Amino acid sequence: MSVLVVTGTGTGVGKTVVTAALAALGVAAGRRVAVLKPAQTGVGPDECGDLGEVRRLVGDSDRLSCHELARYPEPLAPATAAARAGRAPVSAAEAADAAAKLAAEHDLVLVEGAGGLLVRFTAEDTLADVAAALAAPVLVVATAGLGTLNHTALTTEALAARGLRSPGVVIGSWPAQPDLAAECNLADLPAVTGLPLLGRLPAGAGRLAPDEFLVTARAGLEAASTWLI
Repeated sequence: MSVLVVTGTGTGVGKTVVTAALAALGVAAGRRVAVLKPAQTGVGPDECGDLGEVRRLVGDSDRLSCHELARYPEPLAPATAAARAGRAPVSAAEAADAAAKLAAEHDLVLVEGAGGLLVRFTAEDTLADVAAALAAPVLVVATAGLGTLNHTALTTEALAARGLRSPGVVIGSWPAQPDLAAECNLADLPAVTGLPLLGRLPAGAGRLAPDEFLVTARAGLEAASTWLI
C-alpha cells in the first residue's frame, strides 16, 4: 500500500493522534512517510495545526514529510471556512493529485481528513471523493463509548455505498477506566460494521514524548501496523 486515507466518525475522535501513530510506525520501520492534510481549519497562519502535532509526536526524522494544501482561520468545515475567509477551497482532484505525487516519492502517504468522511472540502467534494480519486482504502477512527456504534456504522455504510474499501476501525482514545458501553463496543463495533477492530490508543497518548509515543503506537495498533507497515 502507498496511500491510506484516515477519517473520523466526527471531530475530536483522535484522528490526528492515530495518523501520527501510523506515521511513527512507518518511520520506525524504515519507511519514507508523507502526511498530507488537504485543508486545516481553525488555526492562524503561525499556529501549530494537526501536522505540527504529527511532527512533535513522531519526532525529528528525515523519513517524515508533512504537507498542508490550505488553512483557514475559523473552526468550520473546509468549504465553509474557505468561503468565509474569501479563499479558494481545496478540491478532491487537487488533494488526490498532491497525494499521488507524494506517493511517487514515499513508501506510505497518509491523507488526514477534516472531521468526518462527508464533511465538504468544496460545495461538491468530500474526503470520500478524495479516496475515490486515489482508489485508496479508508481507515475509520472512532470513539470508544456510548453513541459510537451509530456513528461508525453510518461512516462504514457510506464507504460501502461508494465502493470504497476500509481495512477496519481504530478507537482513537481509549479511557483509562472504560465504562460498560466502551467494554461492550470492543465486540459490538466489528459486529455492526463488518470490519475488524484494528486497535485502540490510550487517552492522553497525544501528550507523550516521541519515544514513549512509539511504544504506545506499537502496543495499541499492532493489528493495524501488521496490515499497513
